[in-house]
Order: sequence, then structure tokens, then C-alpha cells
Amino acid sequence: MKHIAILGFGVVGQGVADLLTKNAKEVKALIGDDVNIKYILDLRDFPDSPFADRVVHDFNVIKADDGVDAVIEVMGGSHPAFEFSMDALRGKKHVITSNKQVVAEFGAEMLAEAKKNGVCYHFEASVGGGIPVLMPIIEILRHNKVREVRGILNGTTNYILTKMFTFGDTFEDSLKDAQAKGYAERNPDADILGIDACRKIAILGGLISGVSVMPDLIHTEGITAIRAEDVALANQNACAIKLLGRAITEADGRIMLMVAPFLIDADAPLSGVNGVYNAVEVIADPVDNVMFYGRGAGAGPTASAVVGDLCRCFTEATHTAPFAFEKKSEMLADFSAFTCRHYVATSACLCEVKKAFGEVTVLSEGKELAFLTGEMTEKAFADAAATLGDKVLSHIRKLA
Repeated sequence: MKHIAILGFGVVGQGVADLLTKNAKEVKALIGDDVNIKYILDLRDFPDSPFADRVVHDFNVIKADDGVDAVIEVMGGSHPAFEFSMDALRGKKHVITSNKQVVAEFGAEMLAEAKKNGVCYHFEASVGGGIPVLMPIIEILRHNKVREVRGILNGTTNYILTKMFTFGDTFEDSLKDAQAKGYAERNPDADILGIDACRKIAILGGLISGVSVMPDLIHTEGITAIRAEDVALANQNACAIKLLGRAITEADGRIMLMVAPFLIDADAPLSGVNGVYNAVEVIADPVDNVMFYGRGAGAGPTASAVVGDLCRCFTEATHTAPFAFEKKSEMLADFSAFTCRHYVATSACLCEVKKAFGEVTVLSEGKELAFLTGEMTEKAFADAAATLGDKVLSHIRKLA
């Protein structure tokens, strides 16, 4: 029998416990043994739960028990999740997590510790919830030359943008609707400011480059500045607006990482991903484009990915990490050199715009002037936009 501990008994922790119980026969058939939930660590008691007798409040109980084979960390946040995970790895316990923050910030250290102790550290659920994306990249696609991984990595922001596009609602009204339906937290900053997506693109960037970059070094924008007018104009021009995380392999080996809204042509694969769904697109040679799609959050999808990782720990011939990150901030490409076209809405006249940006493609004229620039670096765009000052009403990058 395999004995496990679950750290954190919130929505995901309870989802994992329920899945292991309801699908016990399927899990046993896969790993060849029963799985027993021996401990559940939480600050709270759960007297009405069928797992009430497994609850402990001190991690040291789990740490000291050599009979625990694996620890599932679904606490969230960096601390004490990092310390508990490291202690478990040092105790030769496998660790599985859905915690994108701790993976993005400390994945390099924990992968190294797992290798040192001959155990697994897996985190499929940290990106894309139940969508199997990390292991396919690691095991099936990494022999390709991966040029870019990009995706819609946050279901909350995607729901808000879908609501704006479908009904013409403002950002504020769409956010309130998302909160009412439980898709957005009371404090939605991690989602709407791009923080959640930033952590996920840091992880994806690490997979394709082997380089770990701290999230606070990554250029990150959210969706709070997107206006109903921008959405209407995008619709008129057969485009969608999506918050994308992008990890681009540069010719010199560095990695360009960013999170920002992008204007996307309607025939592009990511354009049709709506509601709370996530999608990750891998662009590589020679496989070309591959896309992974599904629900990116929720108890069921996330628990599915966590239990999949748990089964992998017990069935792998070699119990170690299949790859490693290396912390090298100098391998992060300079975002000021990133090049693309830019959508701009402005109160300036066309002559002012042409003086600042040169020839542009006008999308609409009237109360506002909206246009697309040619290909420009971030620095060149910022310099040109500065000449218009507060006459720039909106700015969104264009996905090529």
C-alpha cells in the first residue's frame, strides 16, 4: 500500500481526496497498489468530512513518518509550501503540487533536491489545470526546436474578455459577473493584473529553455485597461483580444518572456478559445503547431492532473525529475527589443500620428482615431507614443 499526505484541504485538496476515493479501482489498476490518504494537513478541522480522522495541524508529524511515500502540496503561496516541500524531498518523499507560485519561484531548487534524493517532483497541475501540457512538452516535444510556447493561461481573464466580446459589456461589469459566478476572487488582482499568467509562463519558459526566471523580472500586463471601444473595434476587424503568456526562444539562446493582451486574427487557433477555458500552443520544428485545450482550473480538472502525477511517481522506472531548471536571469531577453505591430486608439489627429509613427493602417476615424503601426520594437513604440502623451487612449499589441 502507498501512503500519502495532502497539504492543504481547500477546493483542490478535497478534490484530490475525493478522486482518490471514488476512482480507487482505476488508480490501483494503474499503479498496482492501493493508495491510502494517511494525513491531511490544514489549520482547520473538518468534523463533517469523511477524512476528518486524517487531519493534522503540524507538518512535523508528516515529516517524521518514513512510511509516507508521497506528499501532495496544494496549499498555495510560496511559504510555507516551499519549506514543507523541501523537507519532504529531503526525507525521500515524492512531492506533487498544483502551486504555480512555488514552482515559478523555487522550481529550480526543488527539482535539484528531488534529483539529489532520488524522488520525483511533479507539477503538471500548476499550468493549465487538468490540461496535460507539461509532460507532453517534456517527454514528446522537447526534441523539437521549440520556437515559442504561448497561451491563454488564465480562465478568469478569458471569461471576462469573452463576456466583453459577446455582450459588449465593460470590463467592470464583466468582472462583477465573473465574481458572481465564482470565476473571480473577491480580490481578483492575481488574475486581472496578469500575475497568475506570469507565473505559468515562467514555468513554461523554463521547460523549453532550461532557464528559470523569477516572475518579477517578466514584463507583465493585465486586462484592466481594455475598453469596450477596443473590443467593438476588434470585432469589426475580425479580431479577438486575449491575454497571452508568451515564451519565445531567441536566436542567441535567450528566452523572451511576457504577459500582455494581444489582438488576434479570428482565424488564429487561440482566437476561438472562450469562457473559462485555457489553451497552450507550442510552435516548434519540425512538428509545427500543436495546441492543448481544456478547463484550466477547478477541483475536478486540477485533481485529475495531481493524481496523474502521483501515479507517475509510483510507476516511473527512475524516480527523479525528468529535467531541470537553472536560475540564470541573464538569459532573459530584453523586452525593449521585442518587435510587433501595435494597435493604438488616440484623440490625436492623423497628421500627429504620422509624425510620431510614420505610415499607419487606419482602422477607424471619428471621435477617436484607431490604427495599426508597422513592426516596431517596444522601445521605438514607447518613444513614438510619448510624443502623443495623454492623447493615447488605448494600446494593445498585435499577434503576427
